[in-house]
Amino acid sequence: MNAFRLAGDMTHLFSIILLLLKIRTTKSCAGISLKTQELYVIIFIARYLDLFTKYYSLYNSMMKVVFLGTSICIVWYMRYHKVVRQTYNKNEDTFQHFFLLVPCFVLALLIHHSFTIIEILWTFSIYLEAVAILPQLVLLQRSRNIDNLTGNYVFFLGAYRALYLLNWMYRFFTENHQFRWIPWLSGLVQTALYADFFYYYIMSWKNREKFKLPA
Repeated sequence: MNAFRLAGDMTHLFSIILLLLKIRTTKSCAGISLKTQELYVIIFIARYLDLFTKYYSLYNSMMKVVFLGTSICIVWYMRYHKVVRQTYNKNEDTFQHFFLLVPCFVLALLIHHSFTIIEILWTFSIYLEAVAILPQLVLLQRSRNIDNLTGNYVFFLGAYRALYLLNWMYRFFTENHQFRWIPWLSGLVQTALYADFFYYYIMSWKNREKFKLPA
C-alpha cells in the first residue's frame, strides 16, 4: 500500500458513489452506458475470484466486495428498476461490447504470468478493463446533453487508472524493480483512451462552458 494506490482506490470509489448518487437522486441513467457497466461486472467477477482462495488484508477484501457489489447494483438499476430503466439511452448505446470479450480472453490465454485459472482470469480482467470504457465514450460522443454527474463520474473513473500507473511506477522503484508489463501496458492503453475526454473536460471546466465531446 502506498499513497498512489490509496488515492487510486478512493478515486475509483468516489466515481462509483457519483454514479450511484446520480441514479438514486435523479432516478435516471441517461448518458450512462449499460454496456460499460456490464463489462465492469465481468471484470470484477473475473478479478476477485481470489476472494475465496487467498486473504491479503481486511482492506483488500472489503474493497473487492464493495466494487463487485456496487457494479452489480448499477446494472440492476439500469436493467430492472421500473423508473431508471426507462431513461436508458438504448438507441445511442450501440457499441457491440461483447466483441471486446473474446479478443481479451484469447490475449489472456496467450500472454499471462502463469497458466492457472485465477491468473488467466485476472489477466483477462486487466485487458478487458483497458477497453471497457469504449462504449461509454462512444455514448458520450453521441449525447448532446452530458450532465455534470456523468462527466464527473467518467473523469474520476479515468483518473483512478492514471493514479494506478503512478502506483506501479512507485512500486518498481521502491520494491524489487520487477517489470509488470501486463498491468503497465494495459494501464497506458486505458489512460490513453481517456486523453481526448480529459482534454475537453478540463477545457470546459477552465472556460466554464457546458461539457460536450466532439461528434
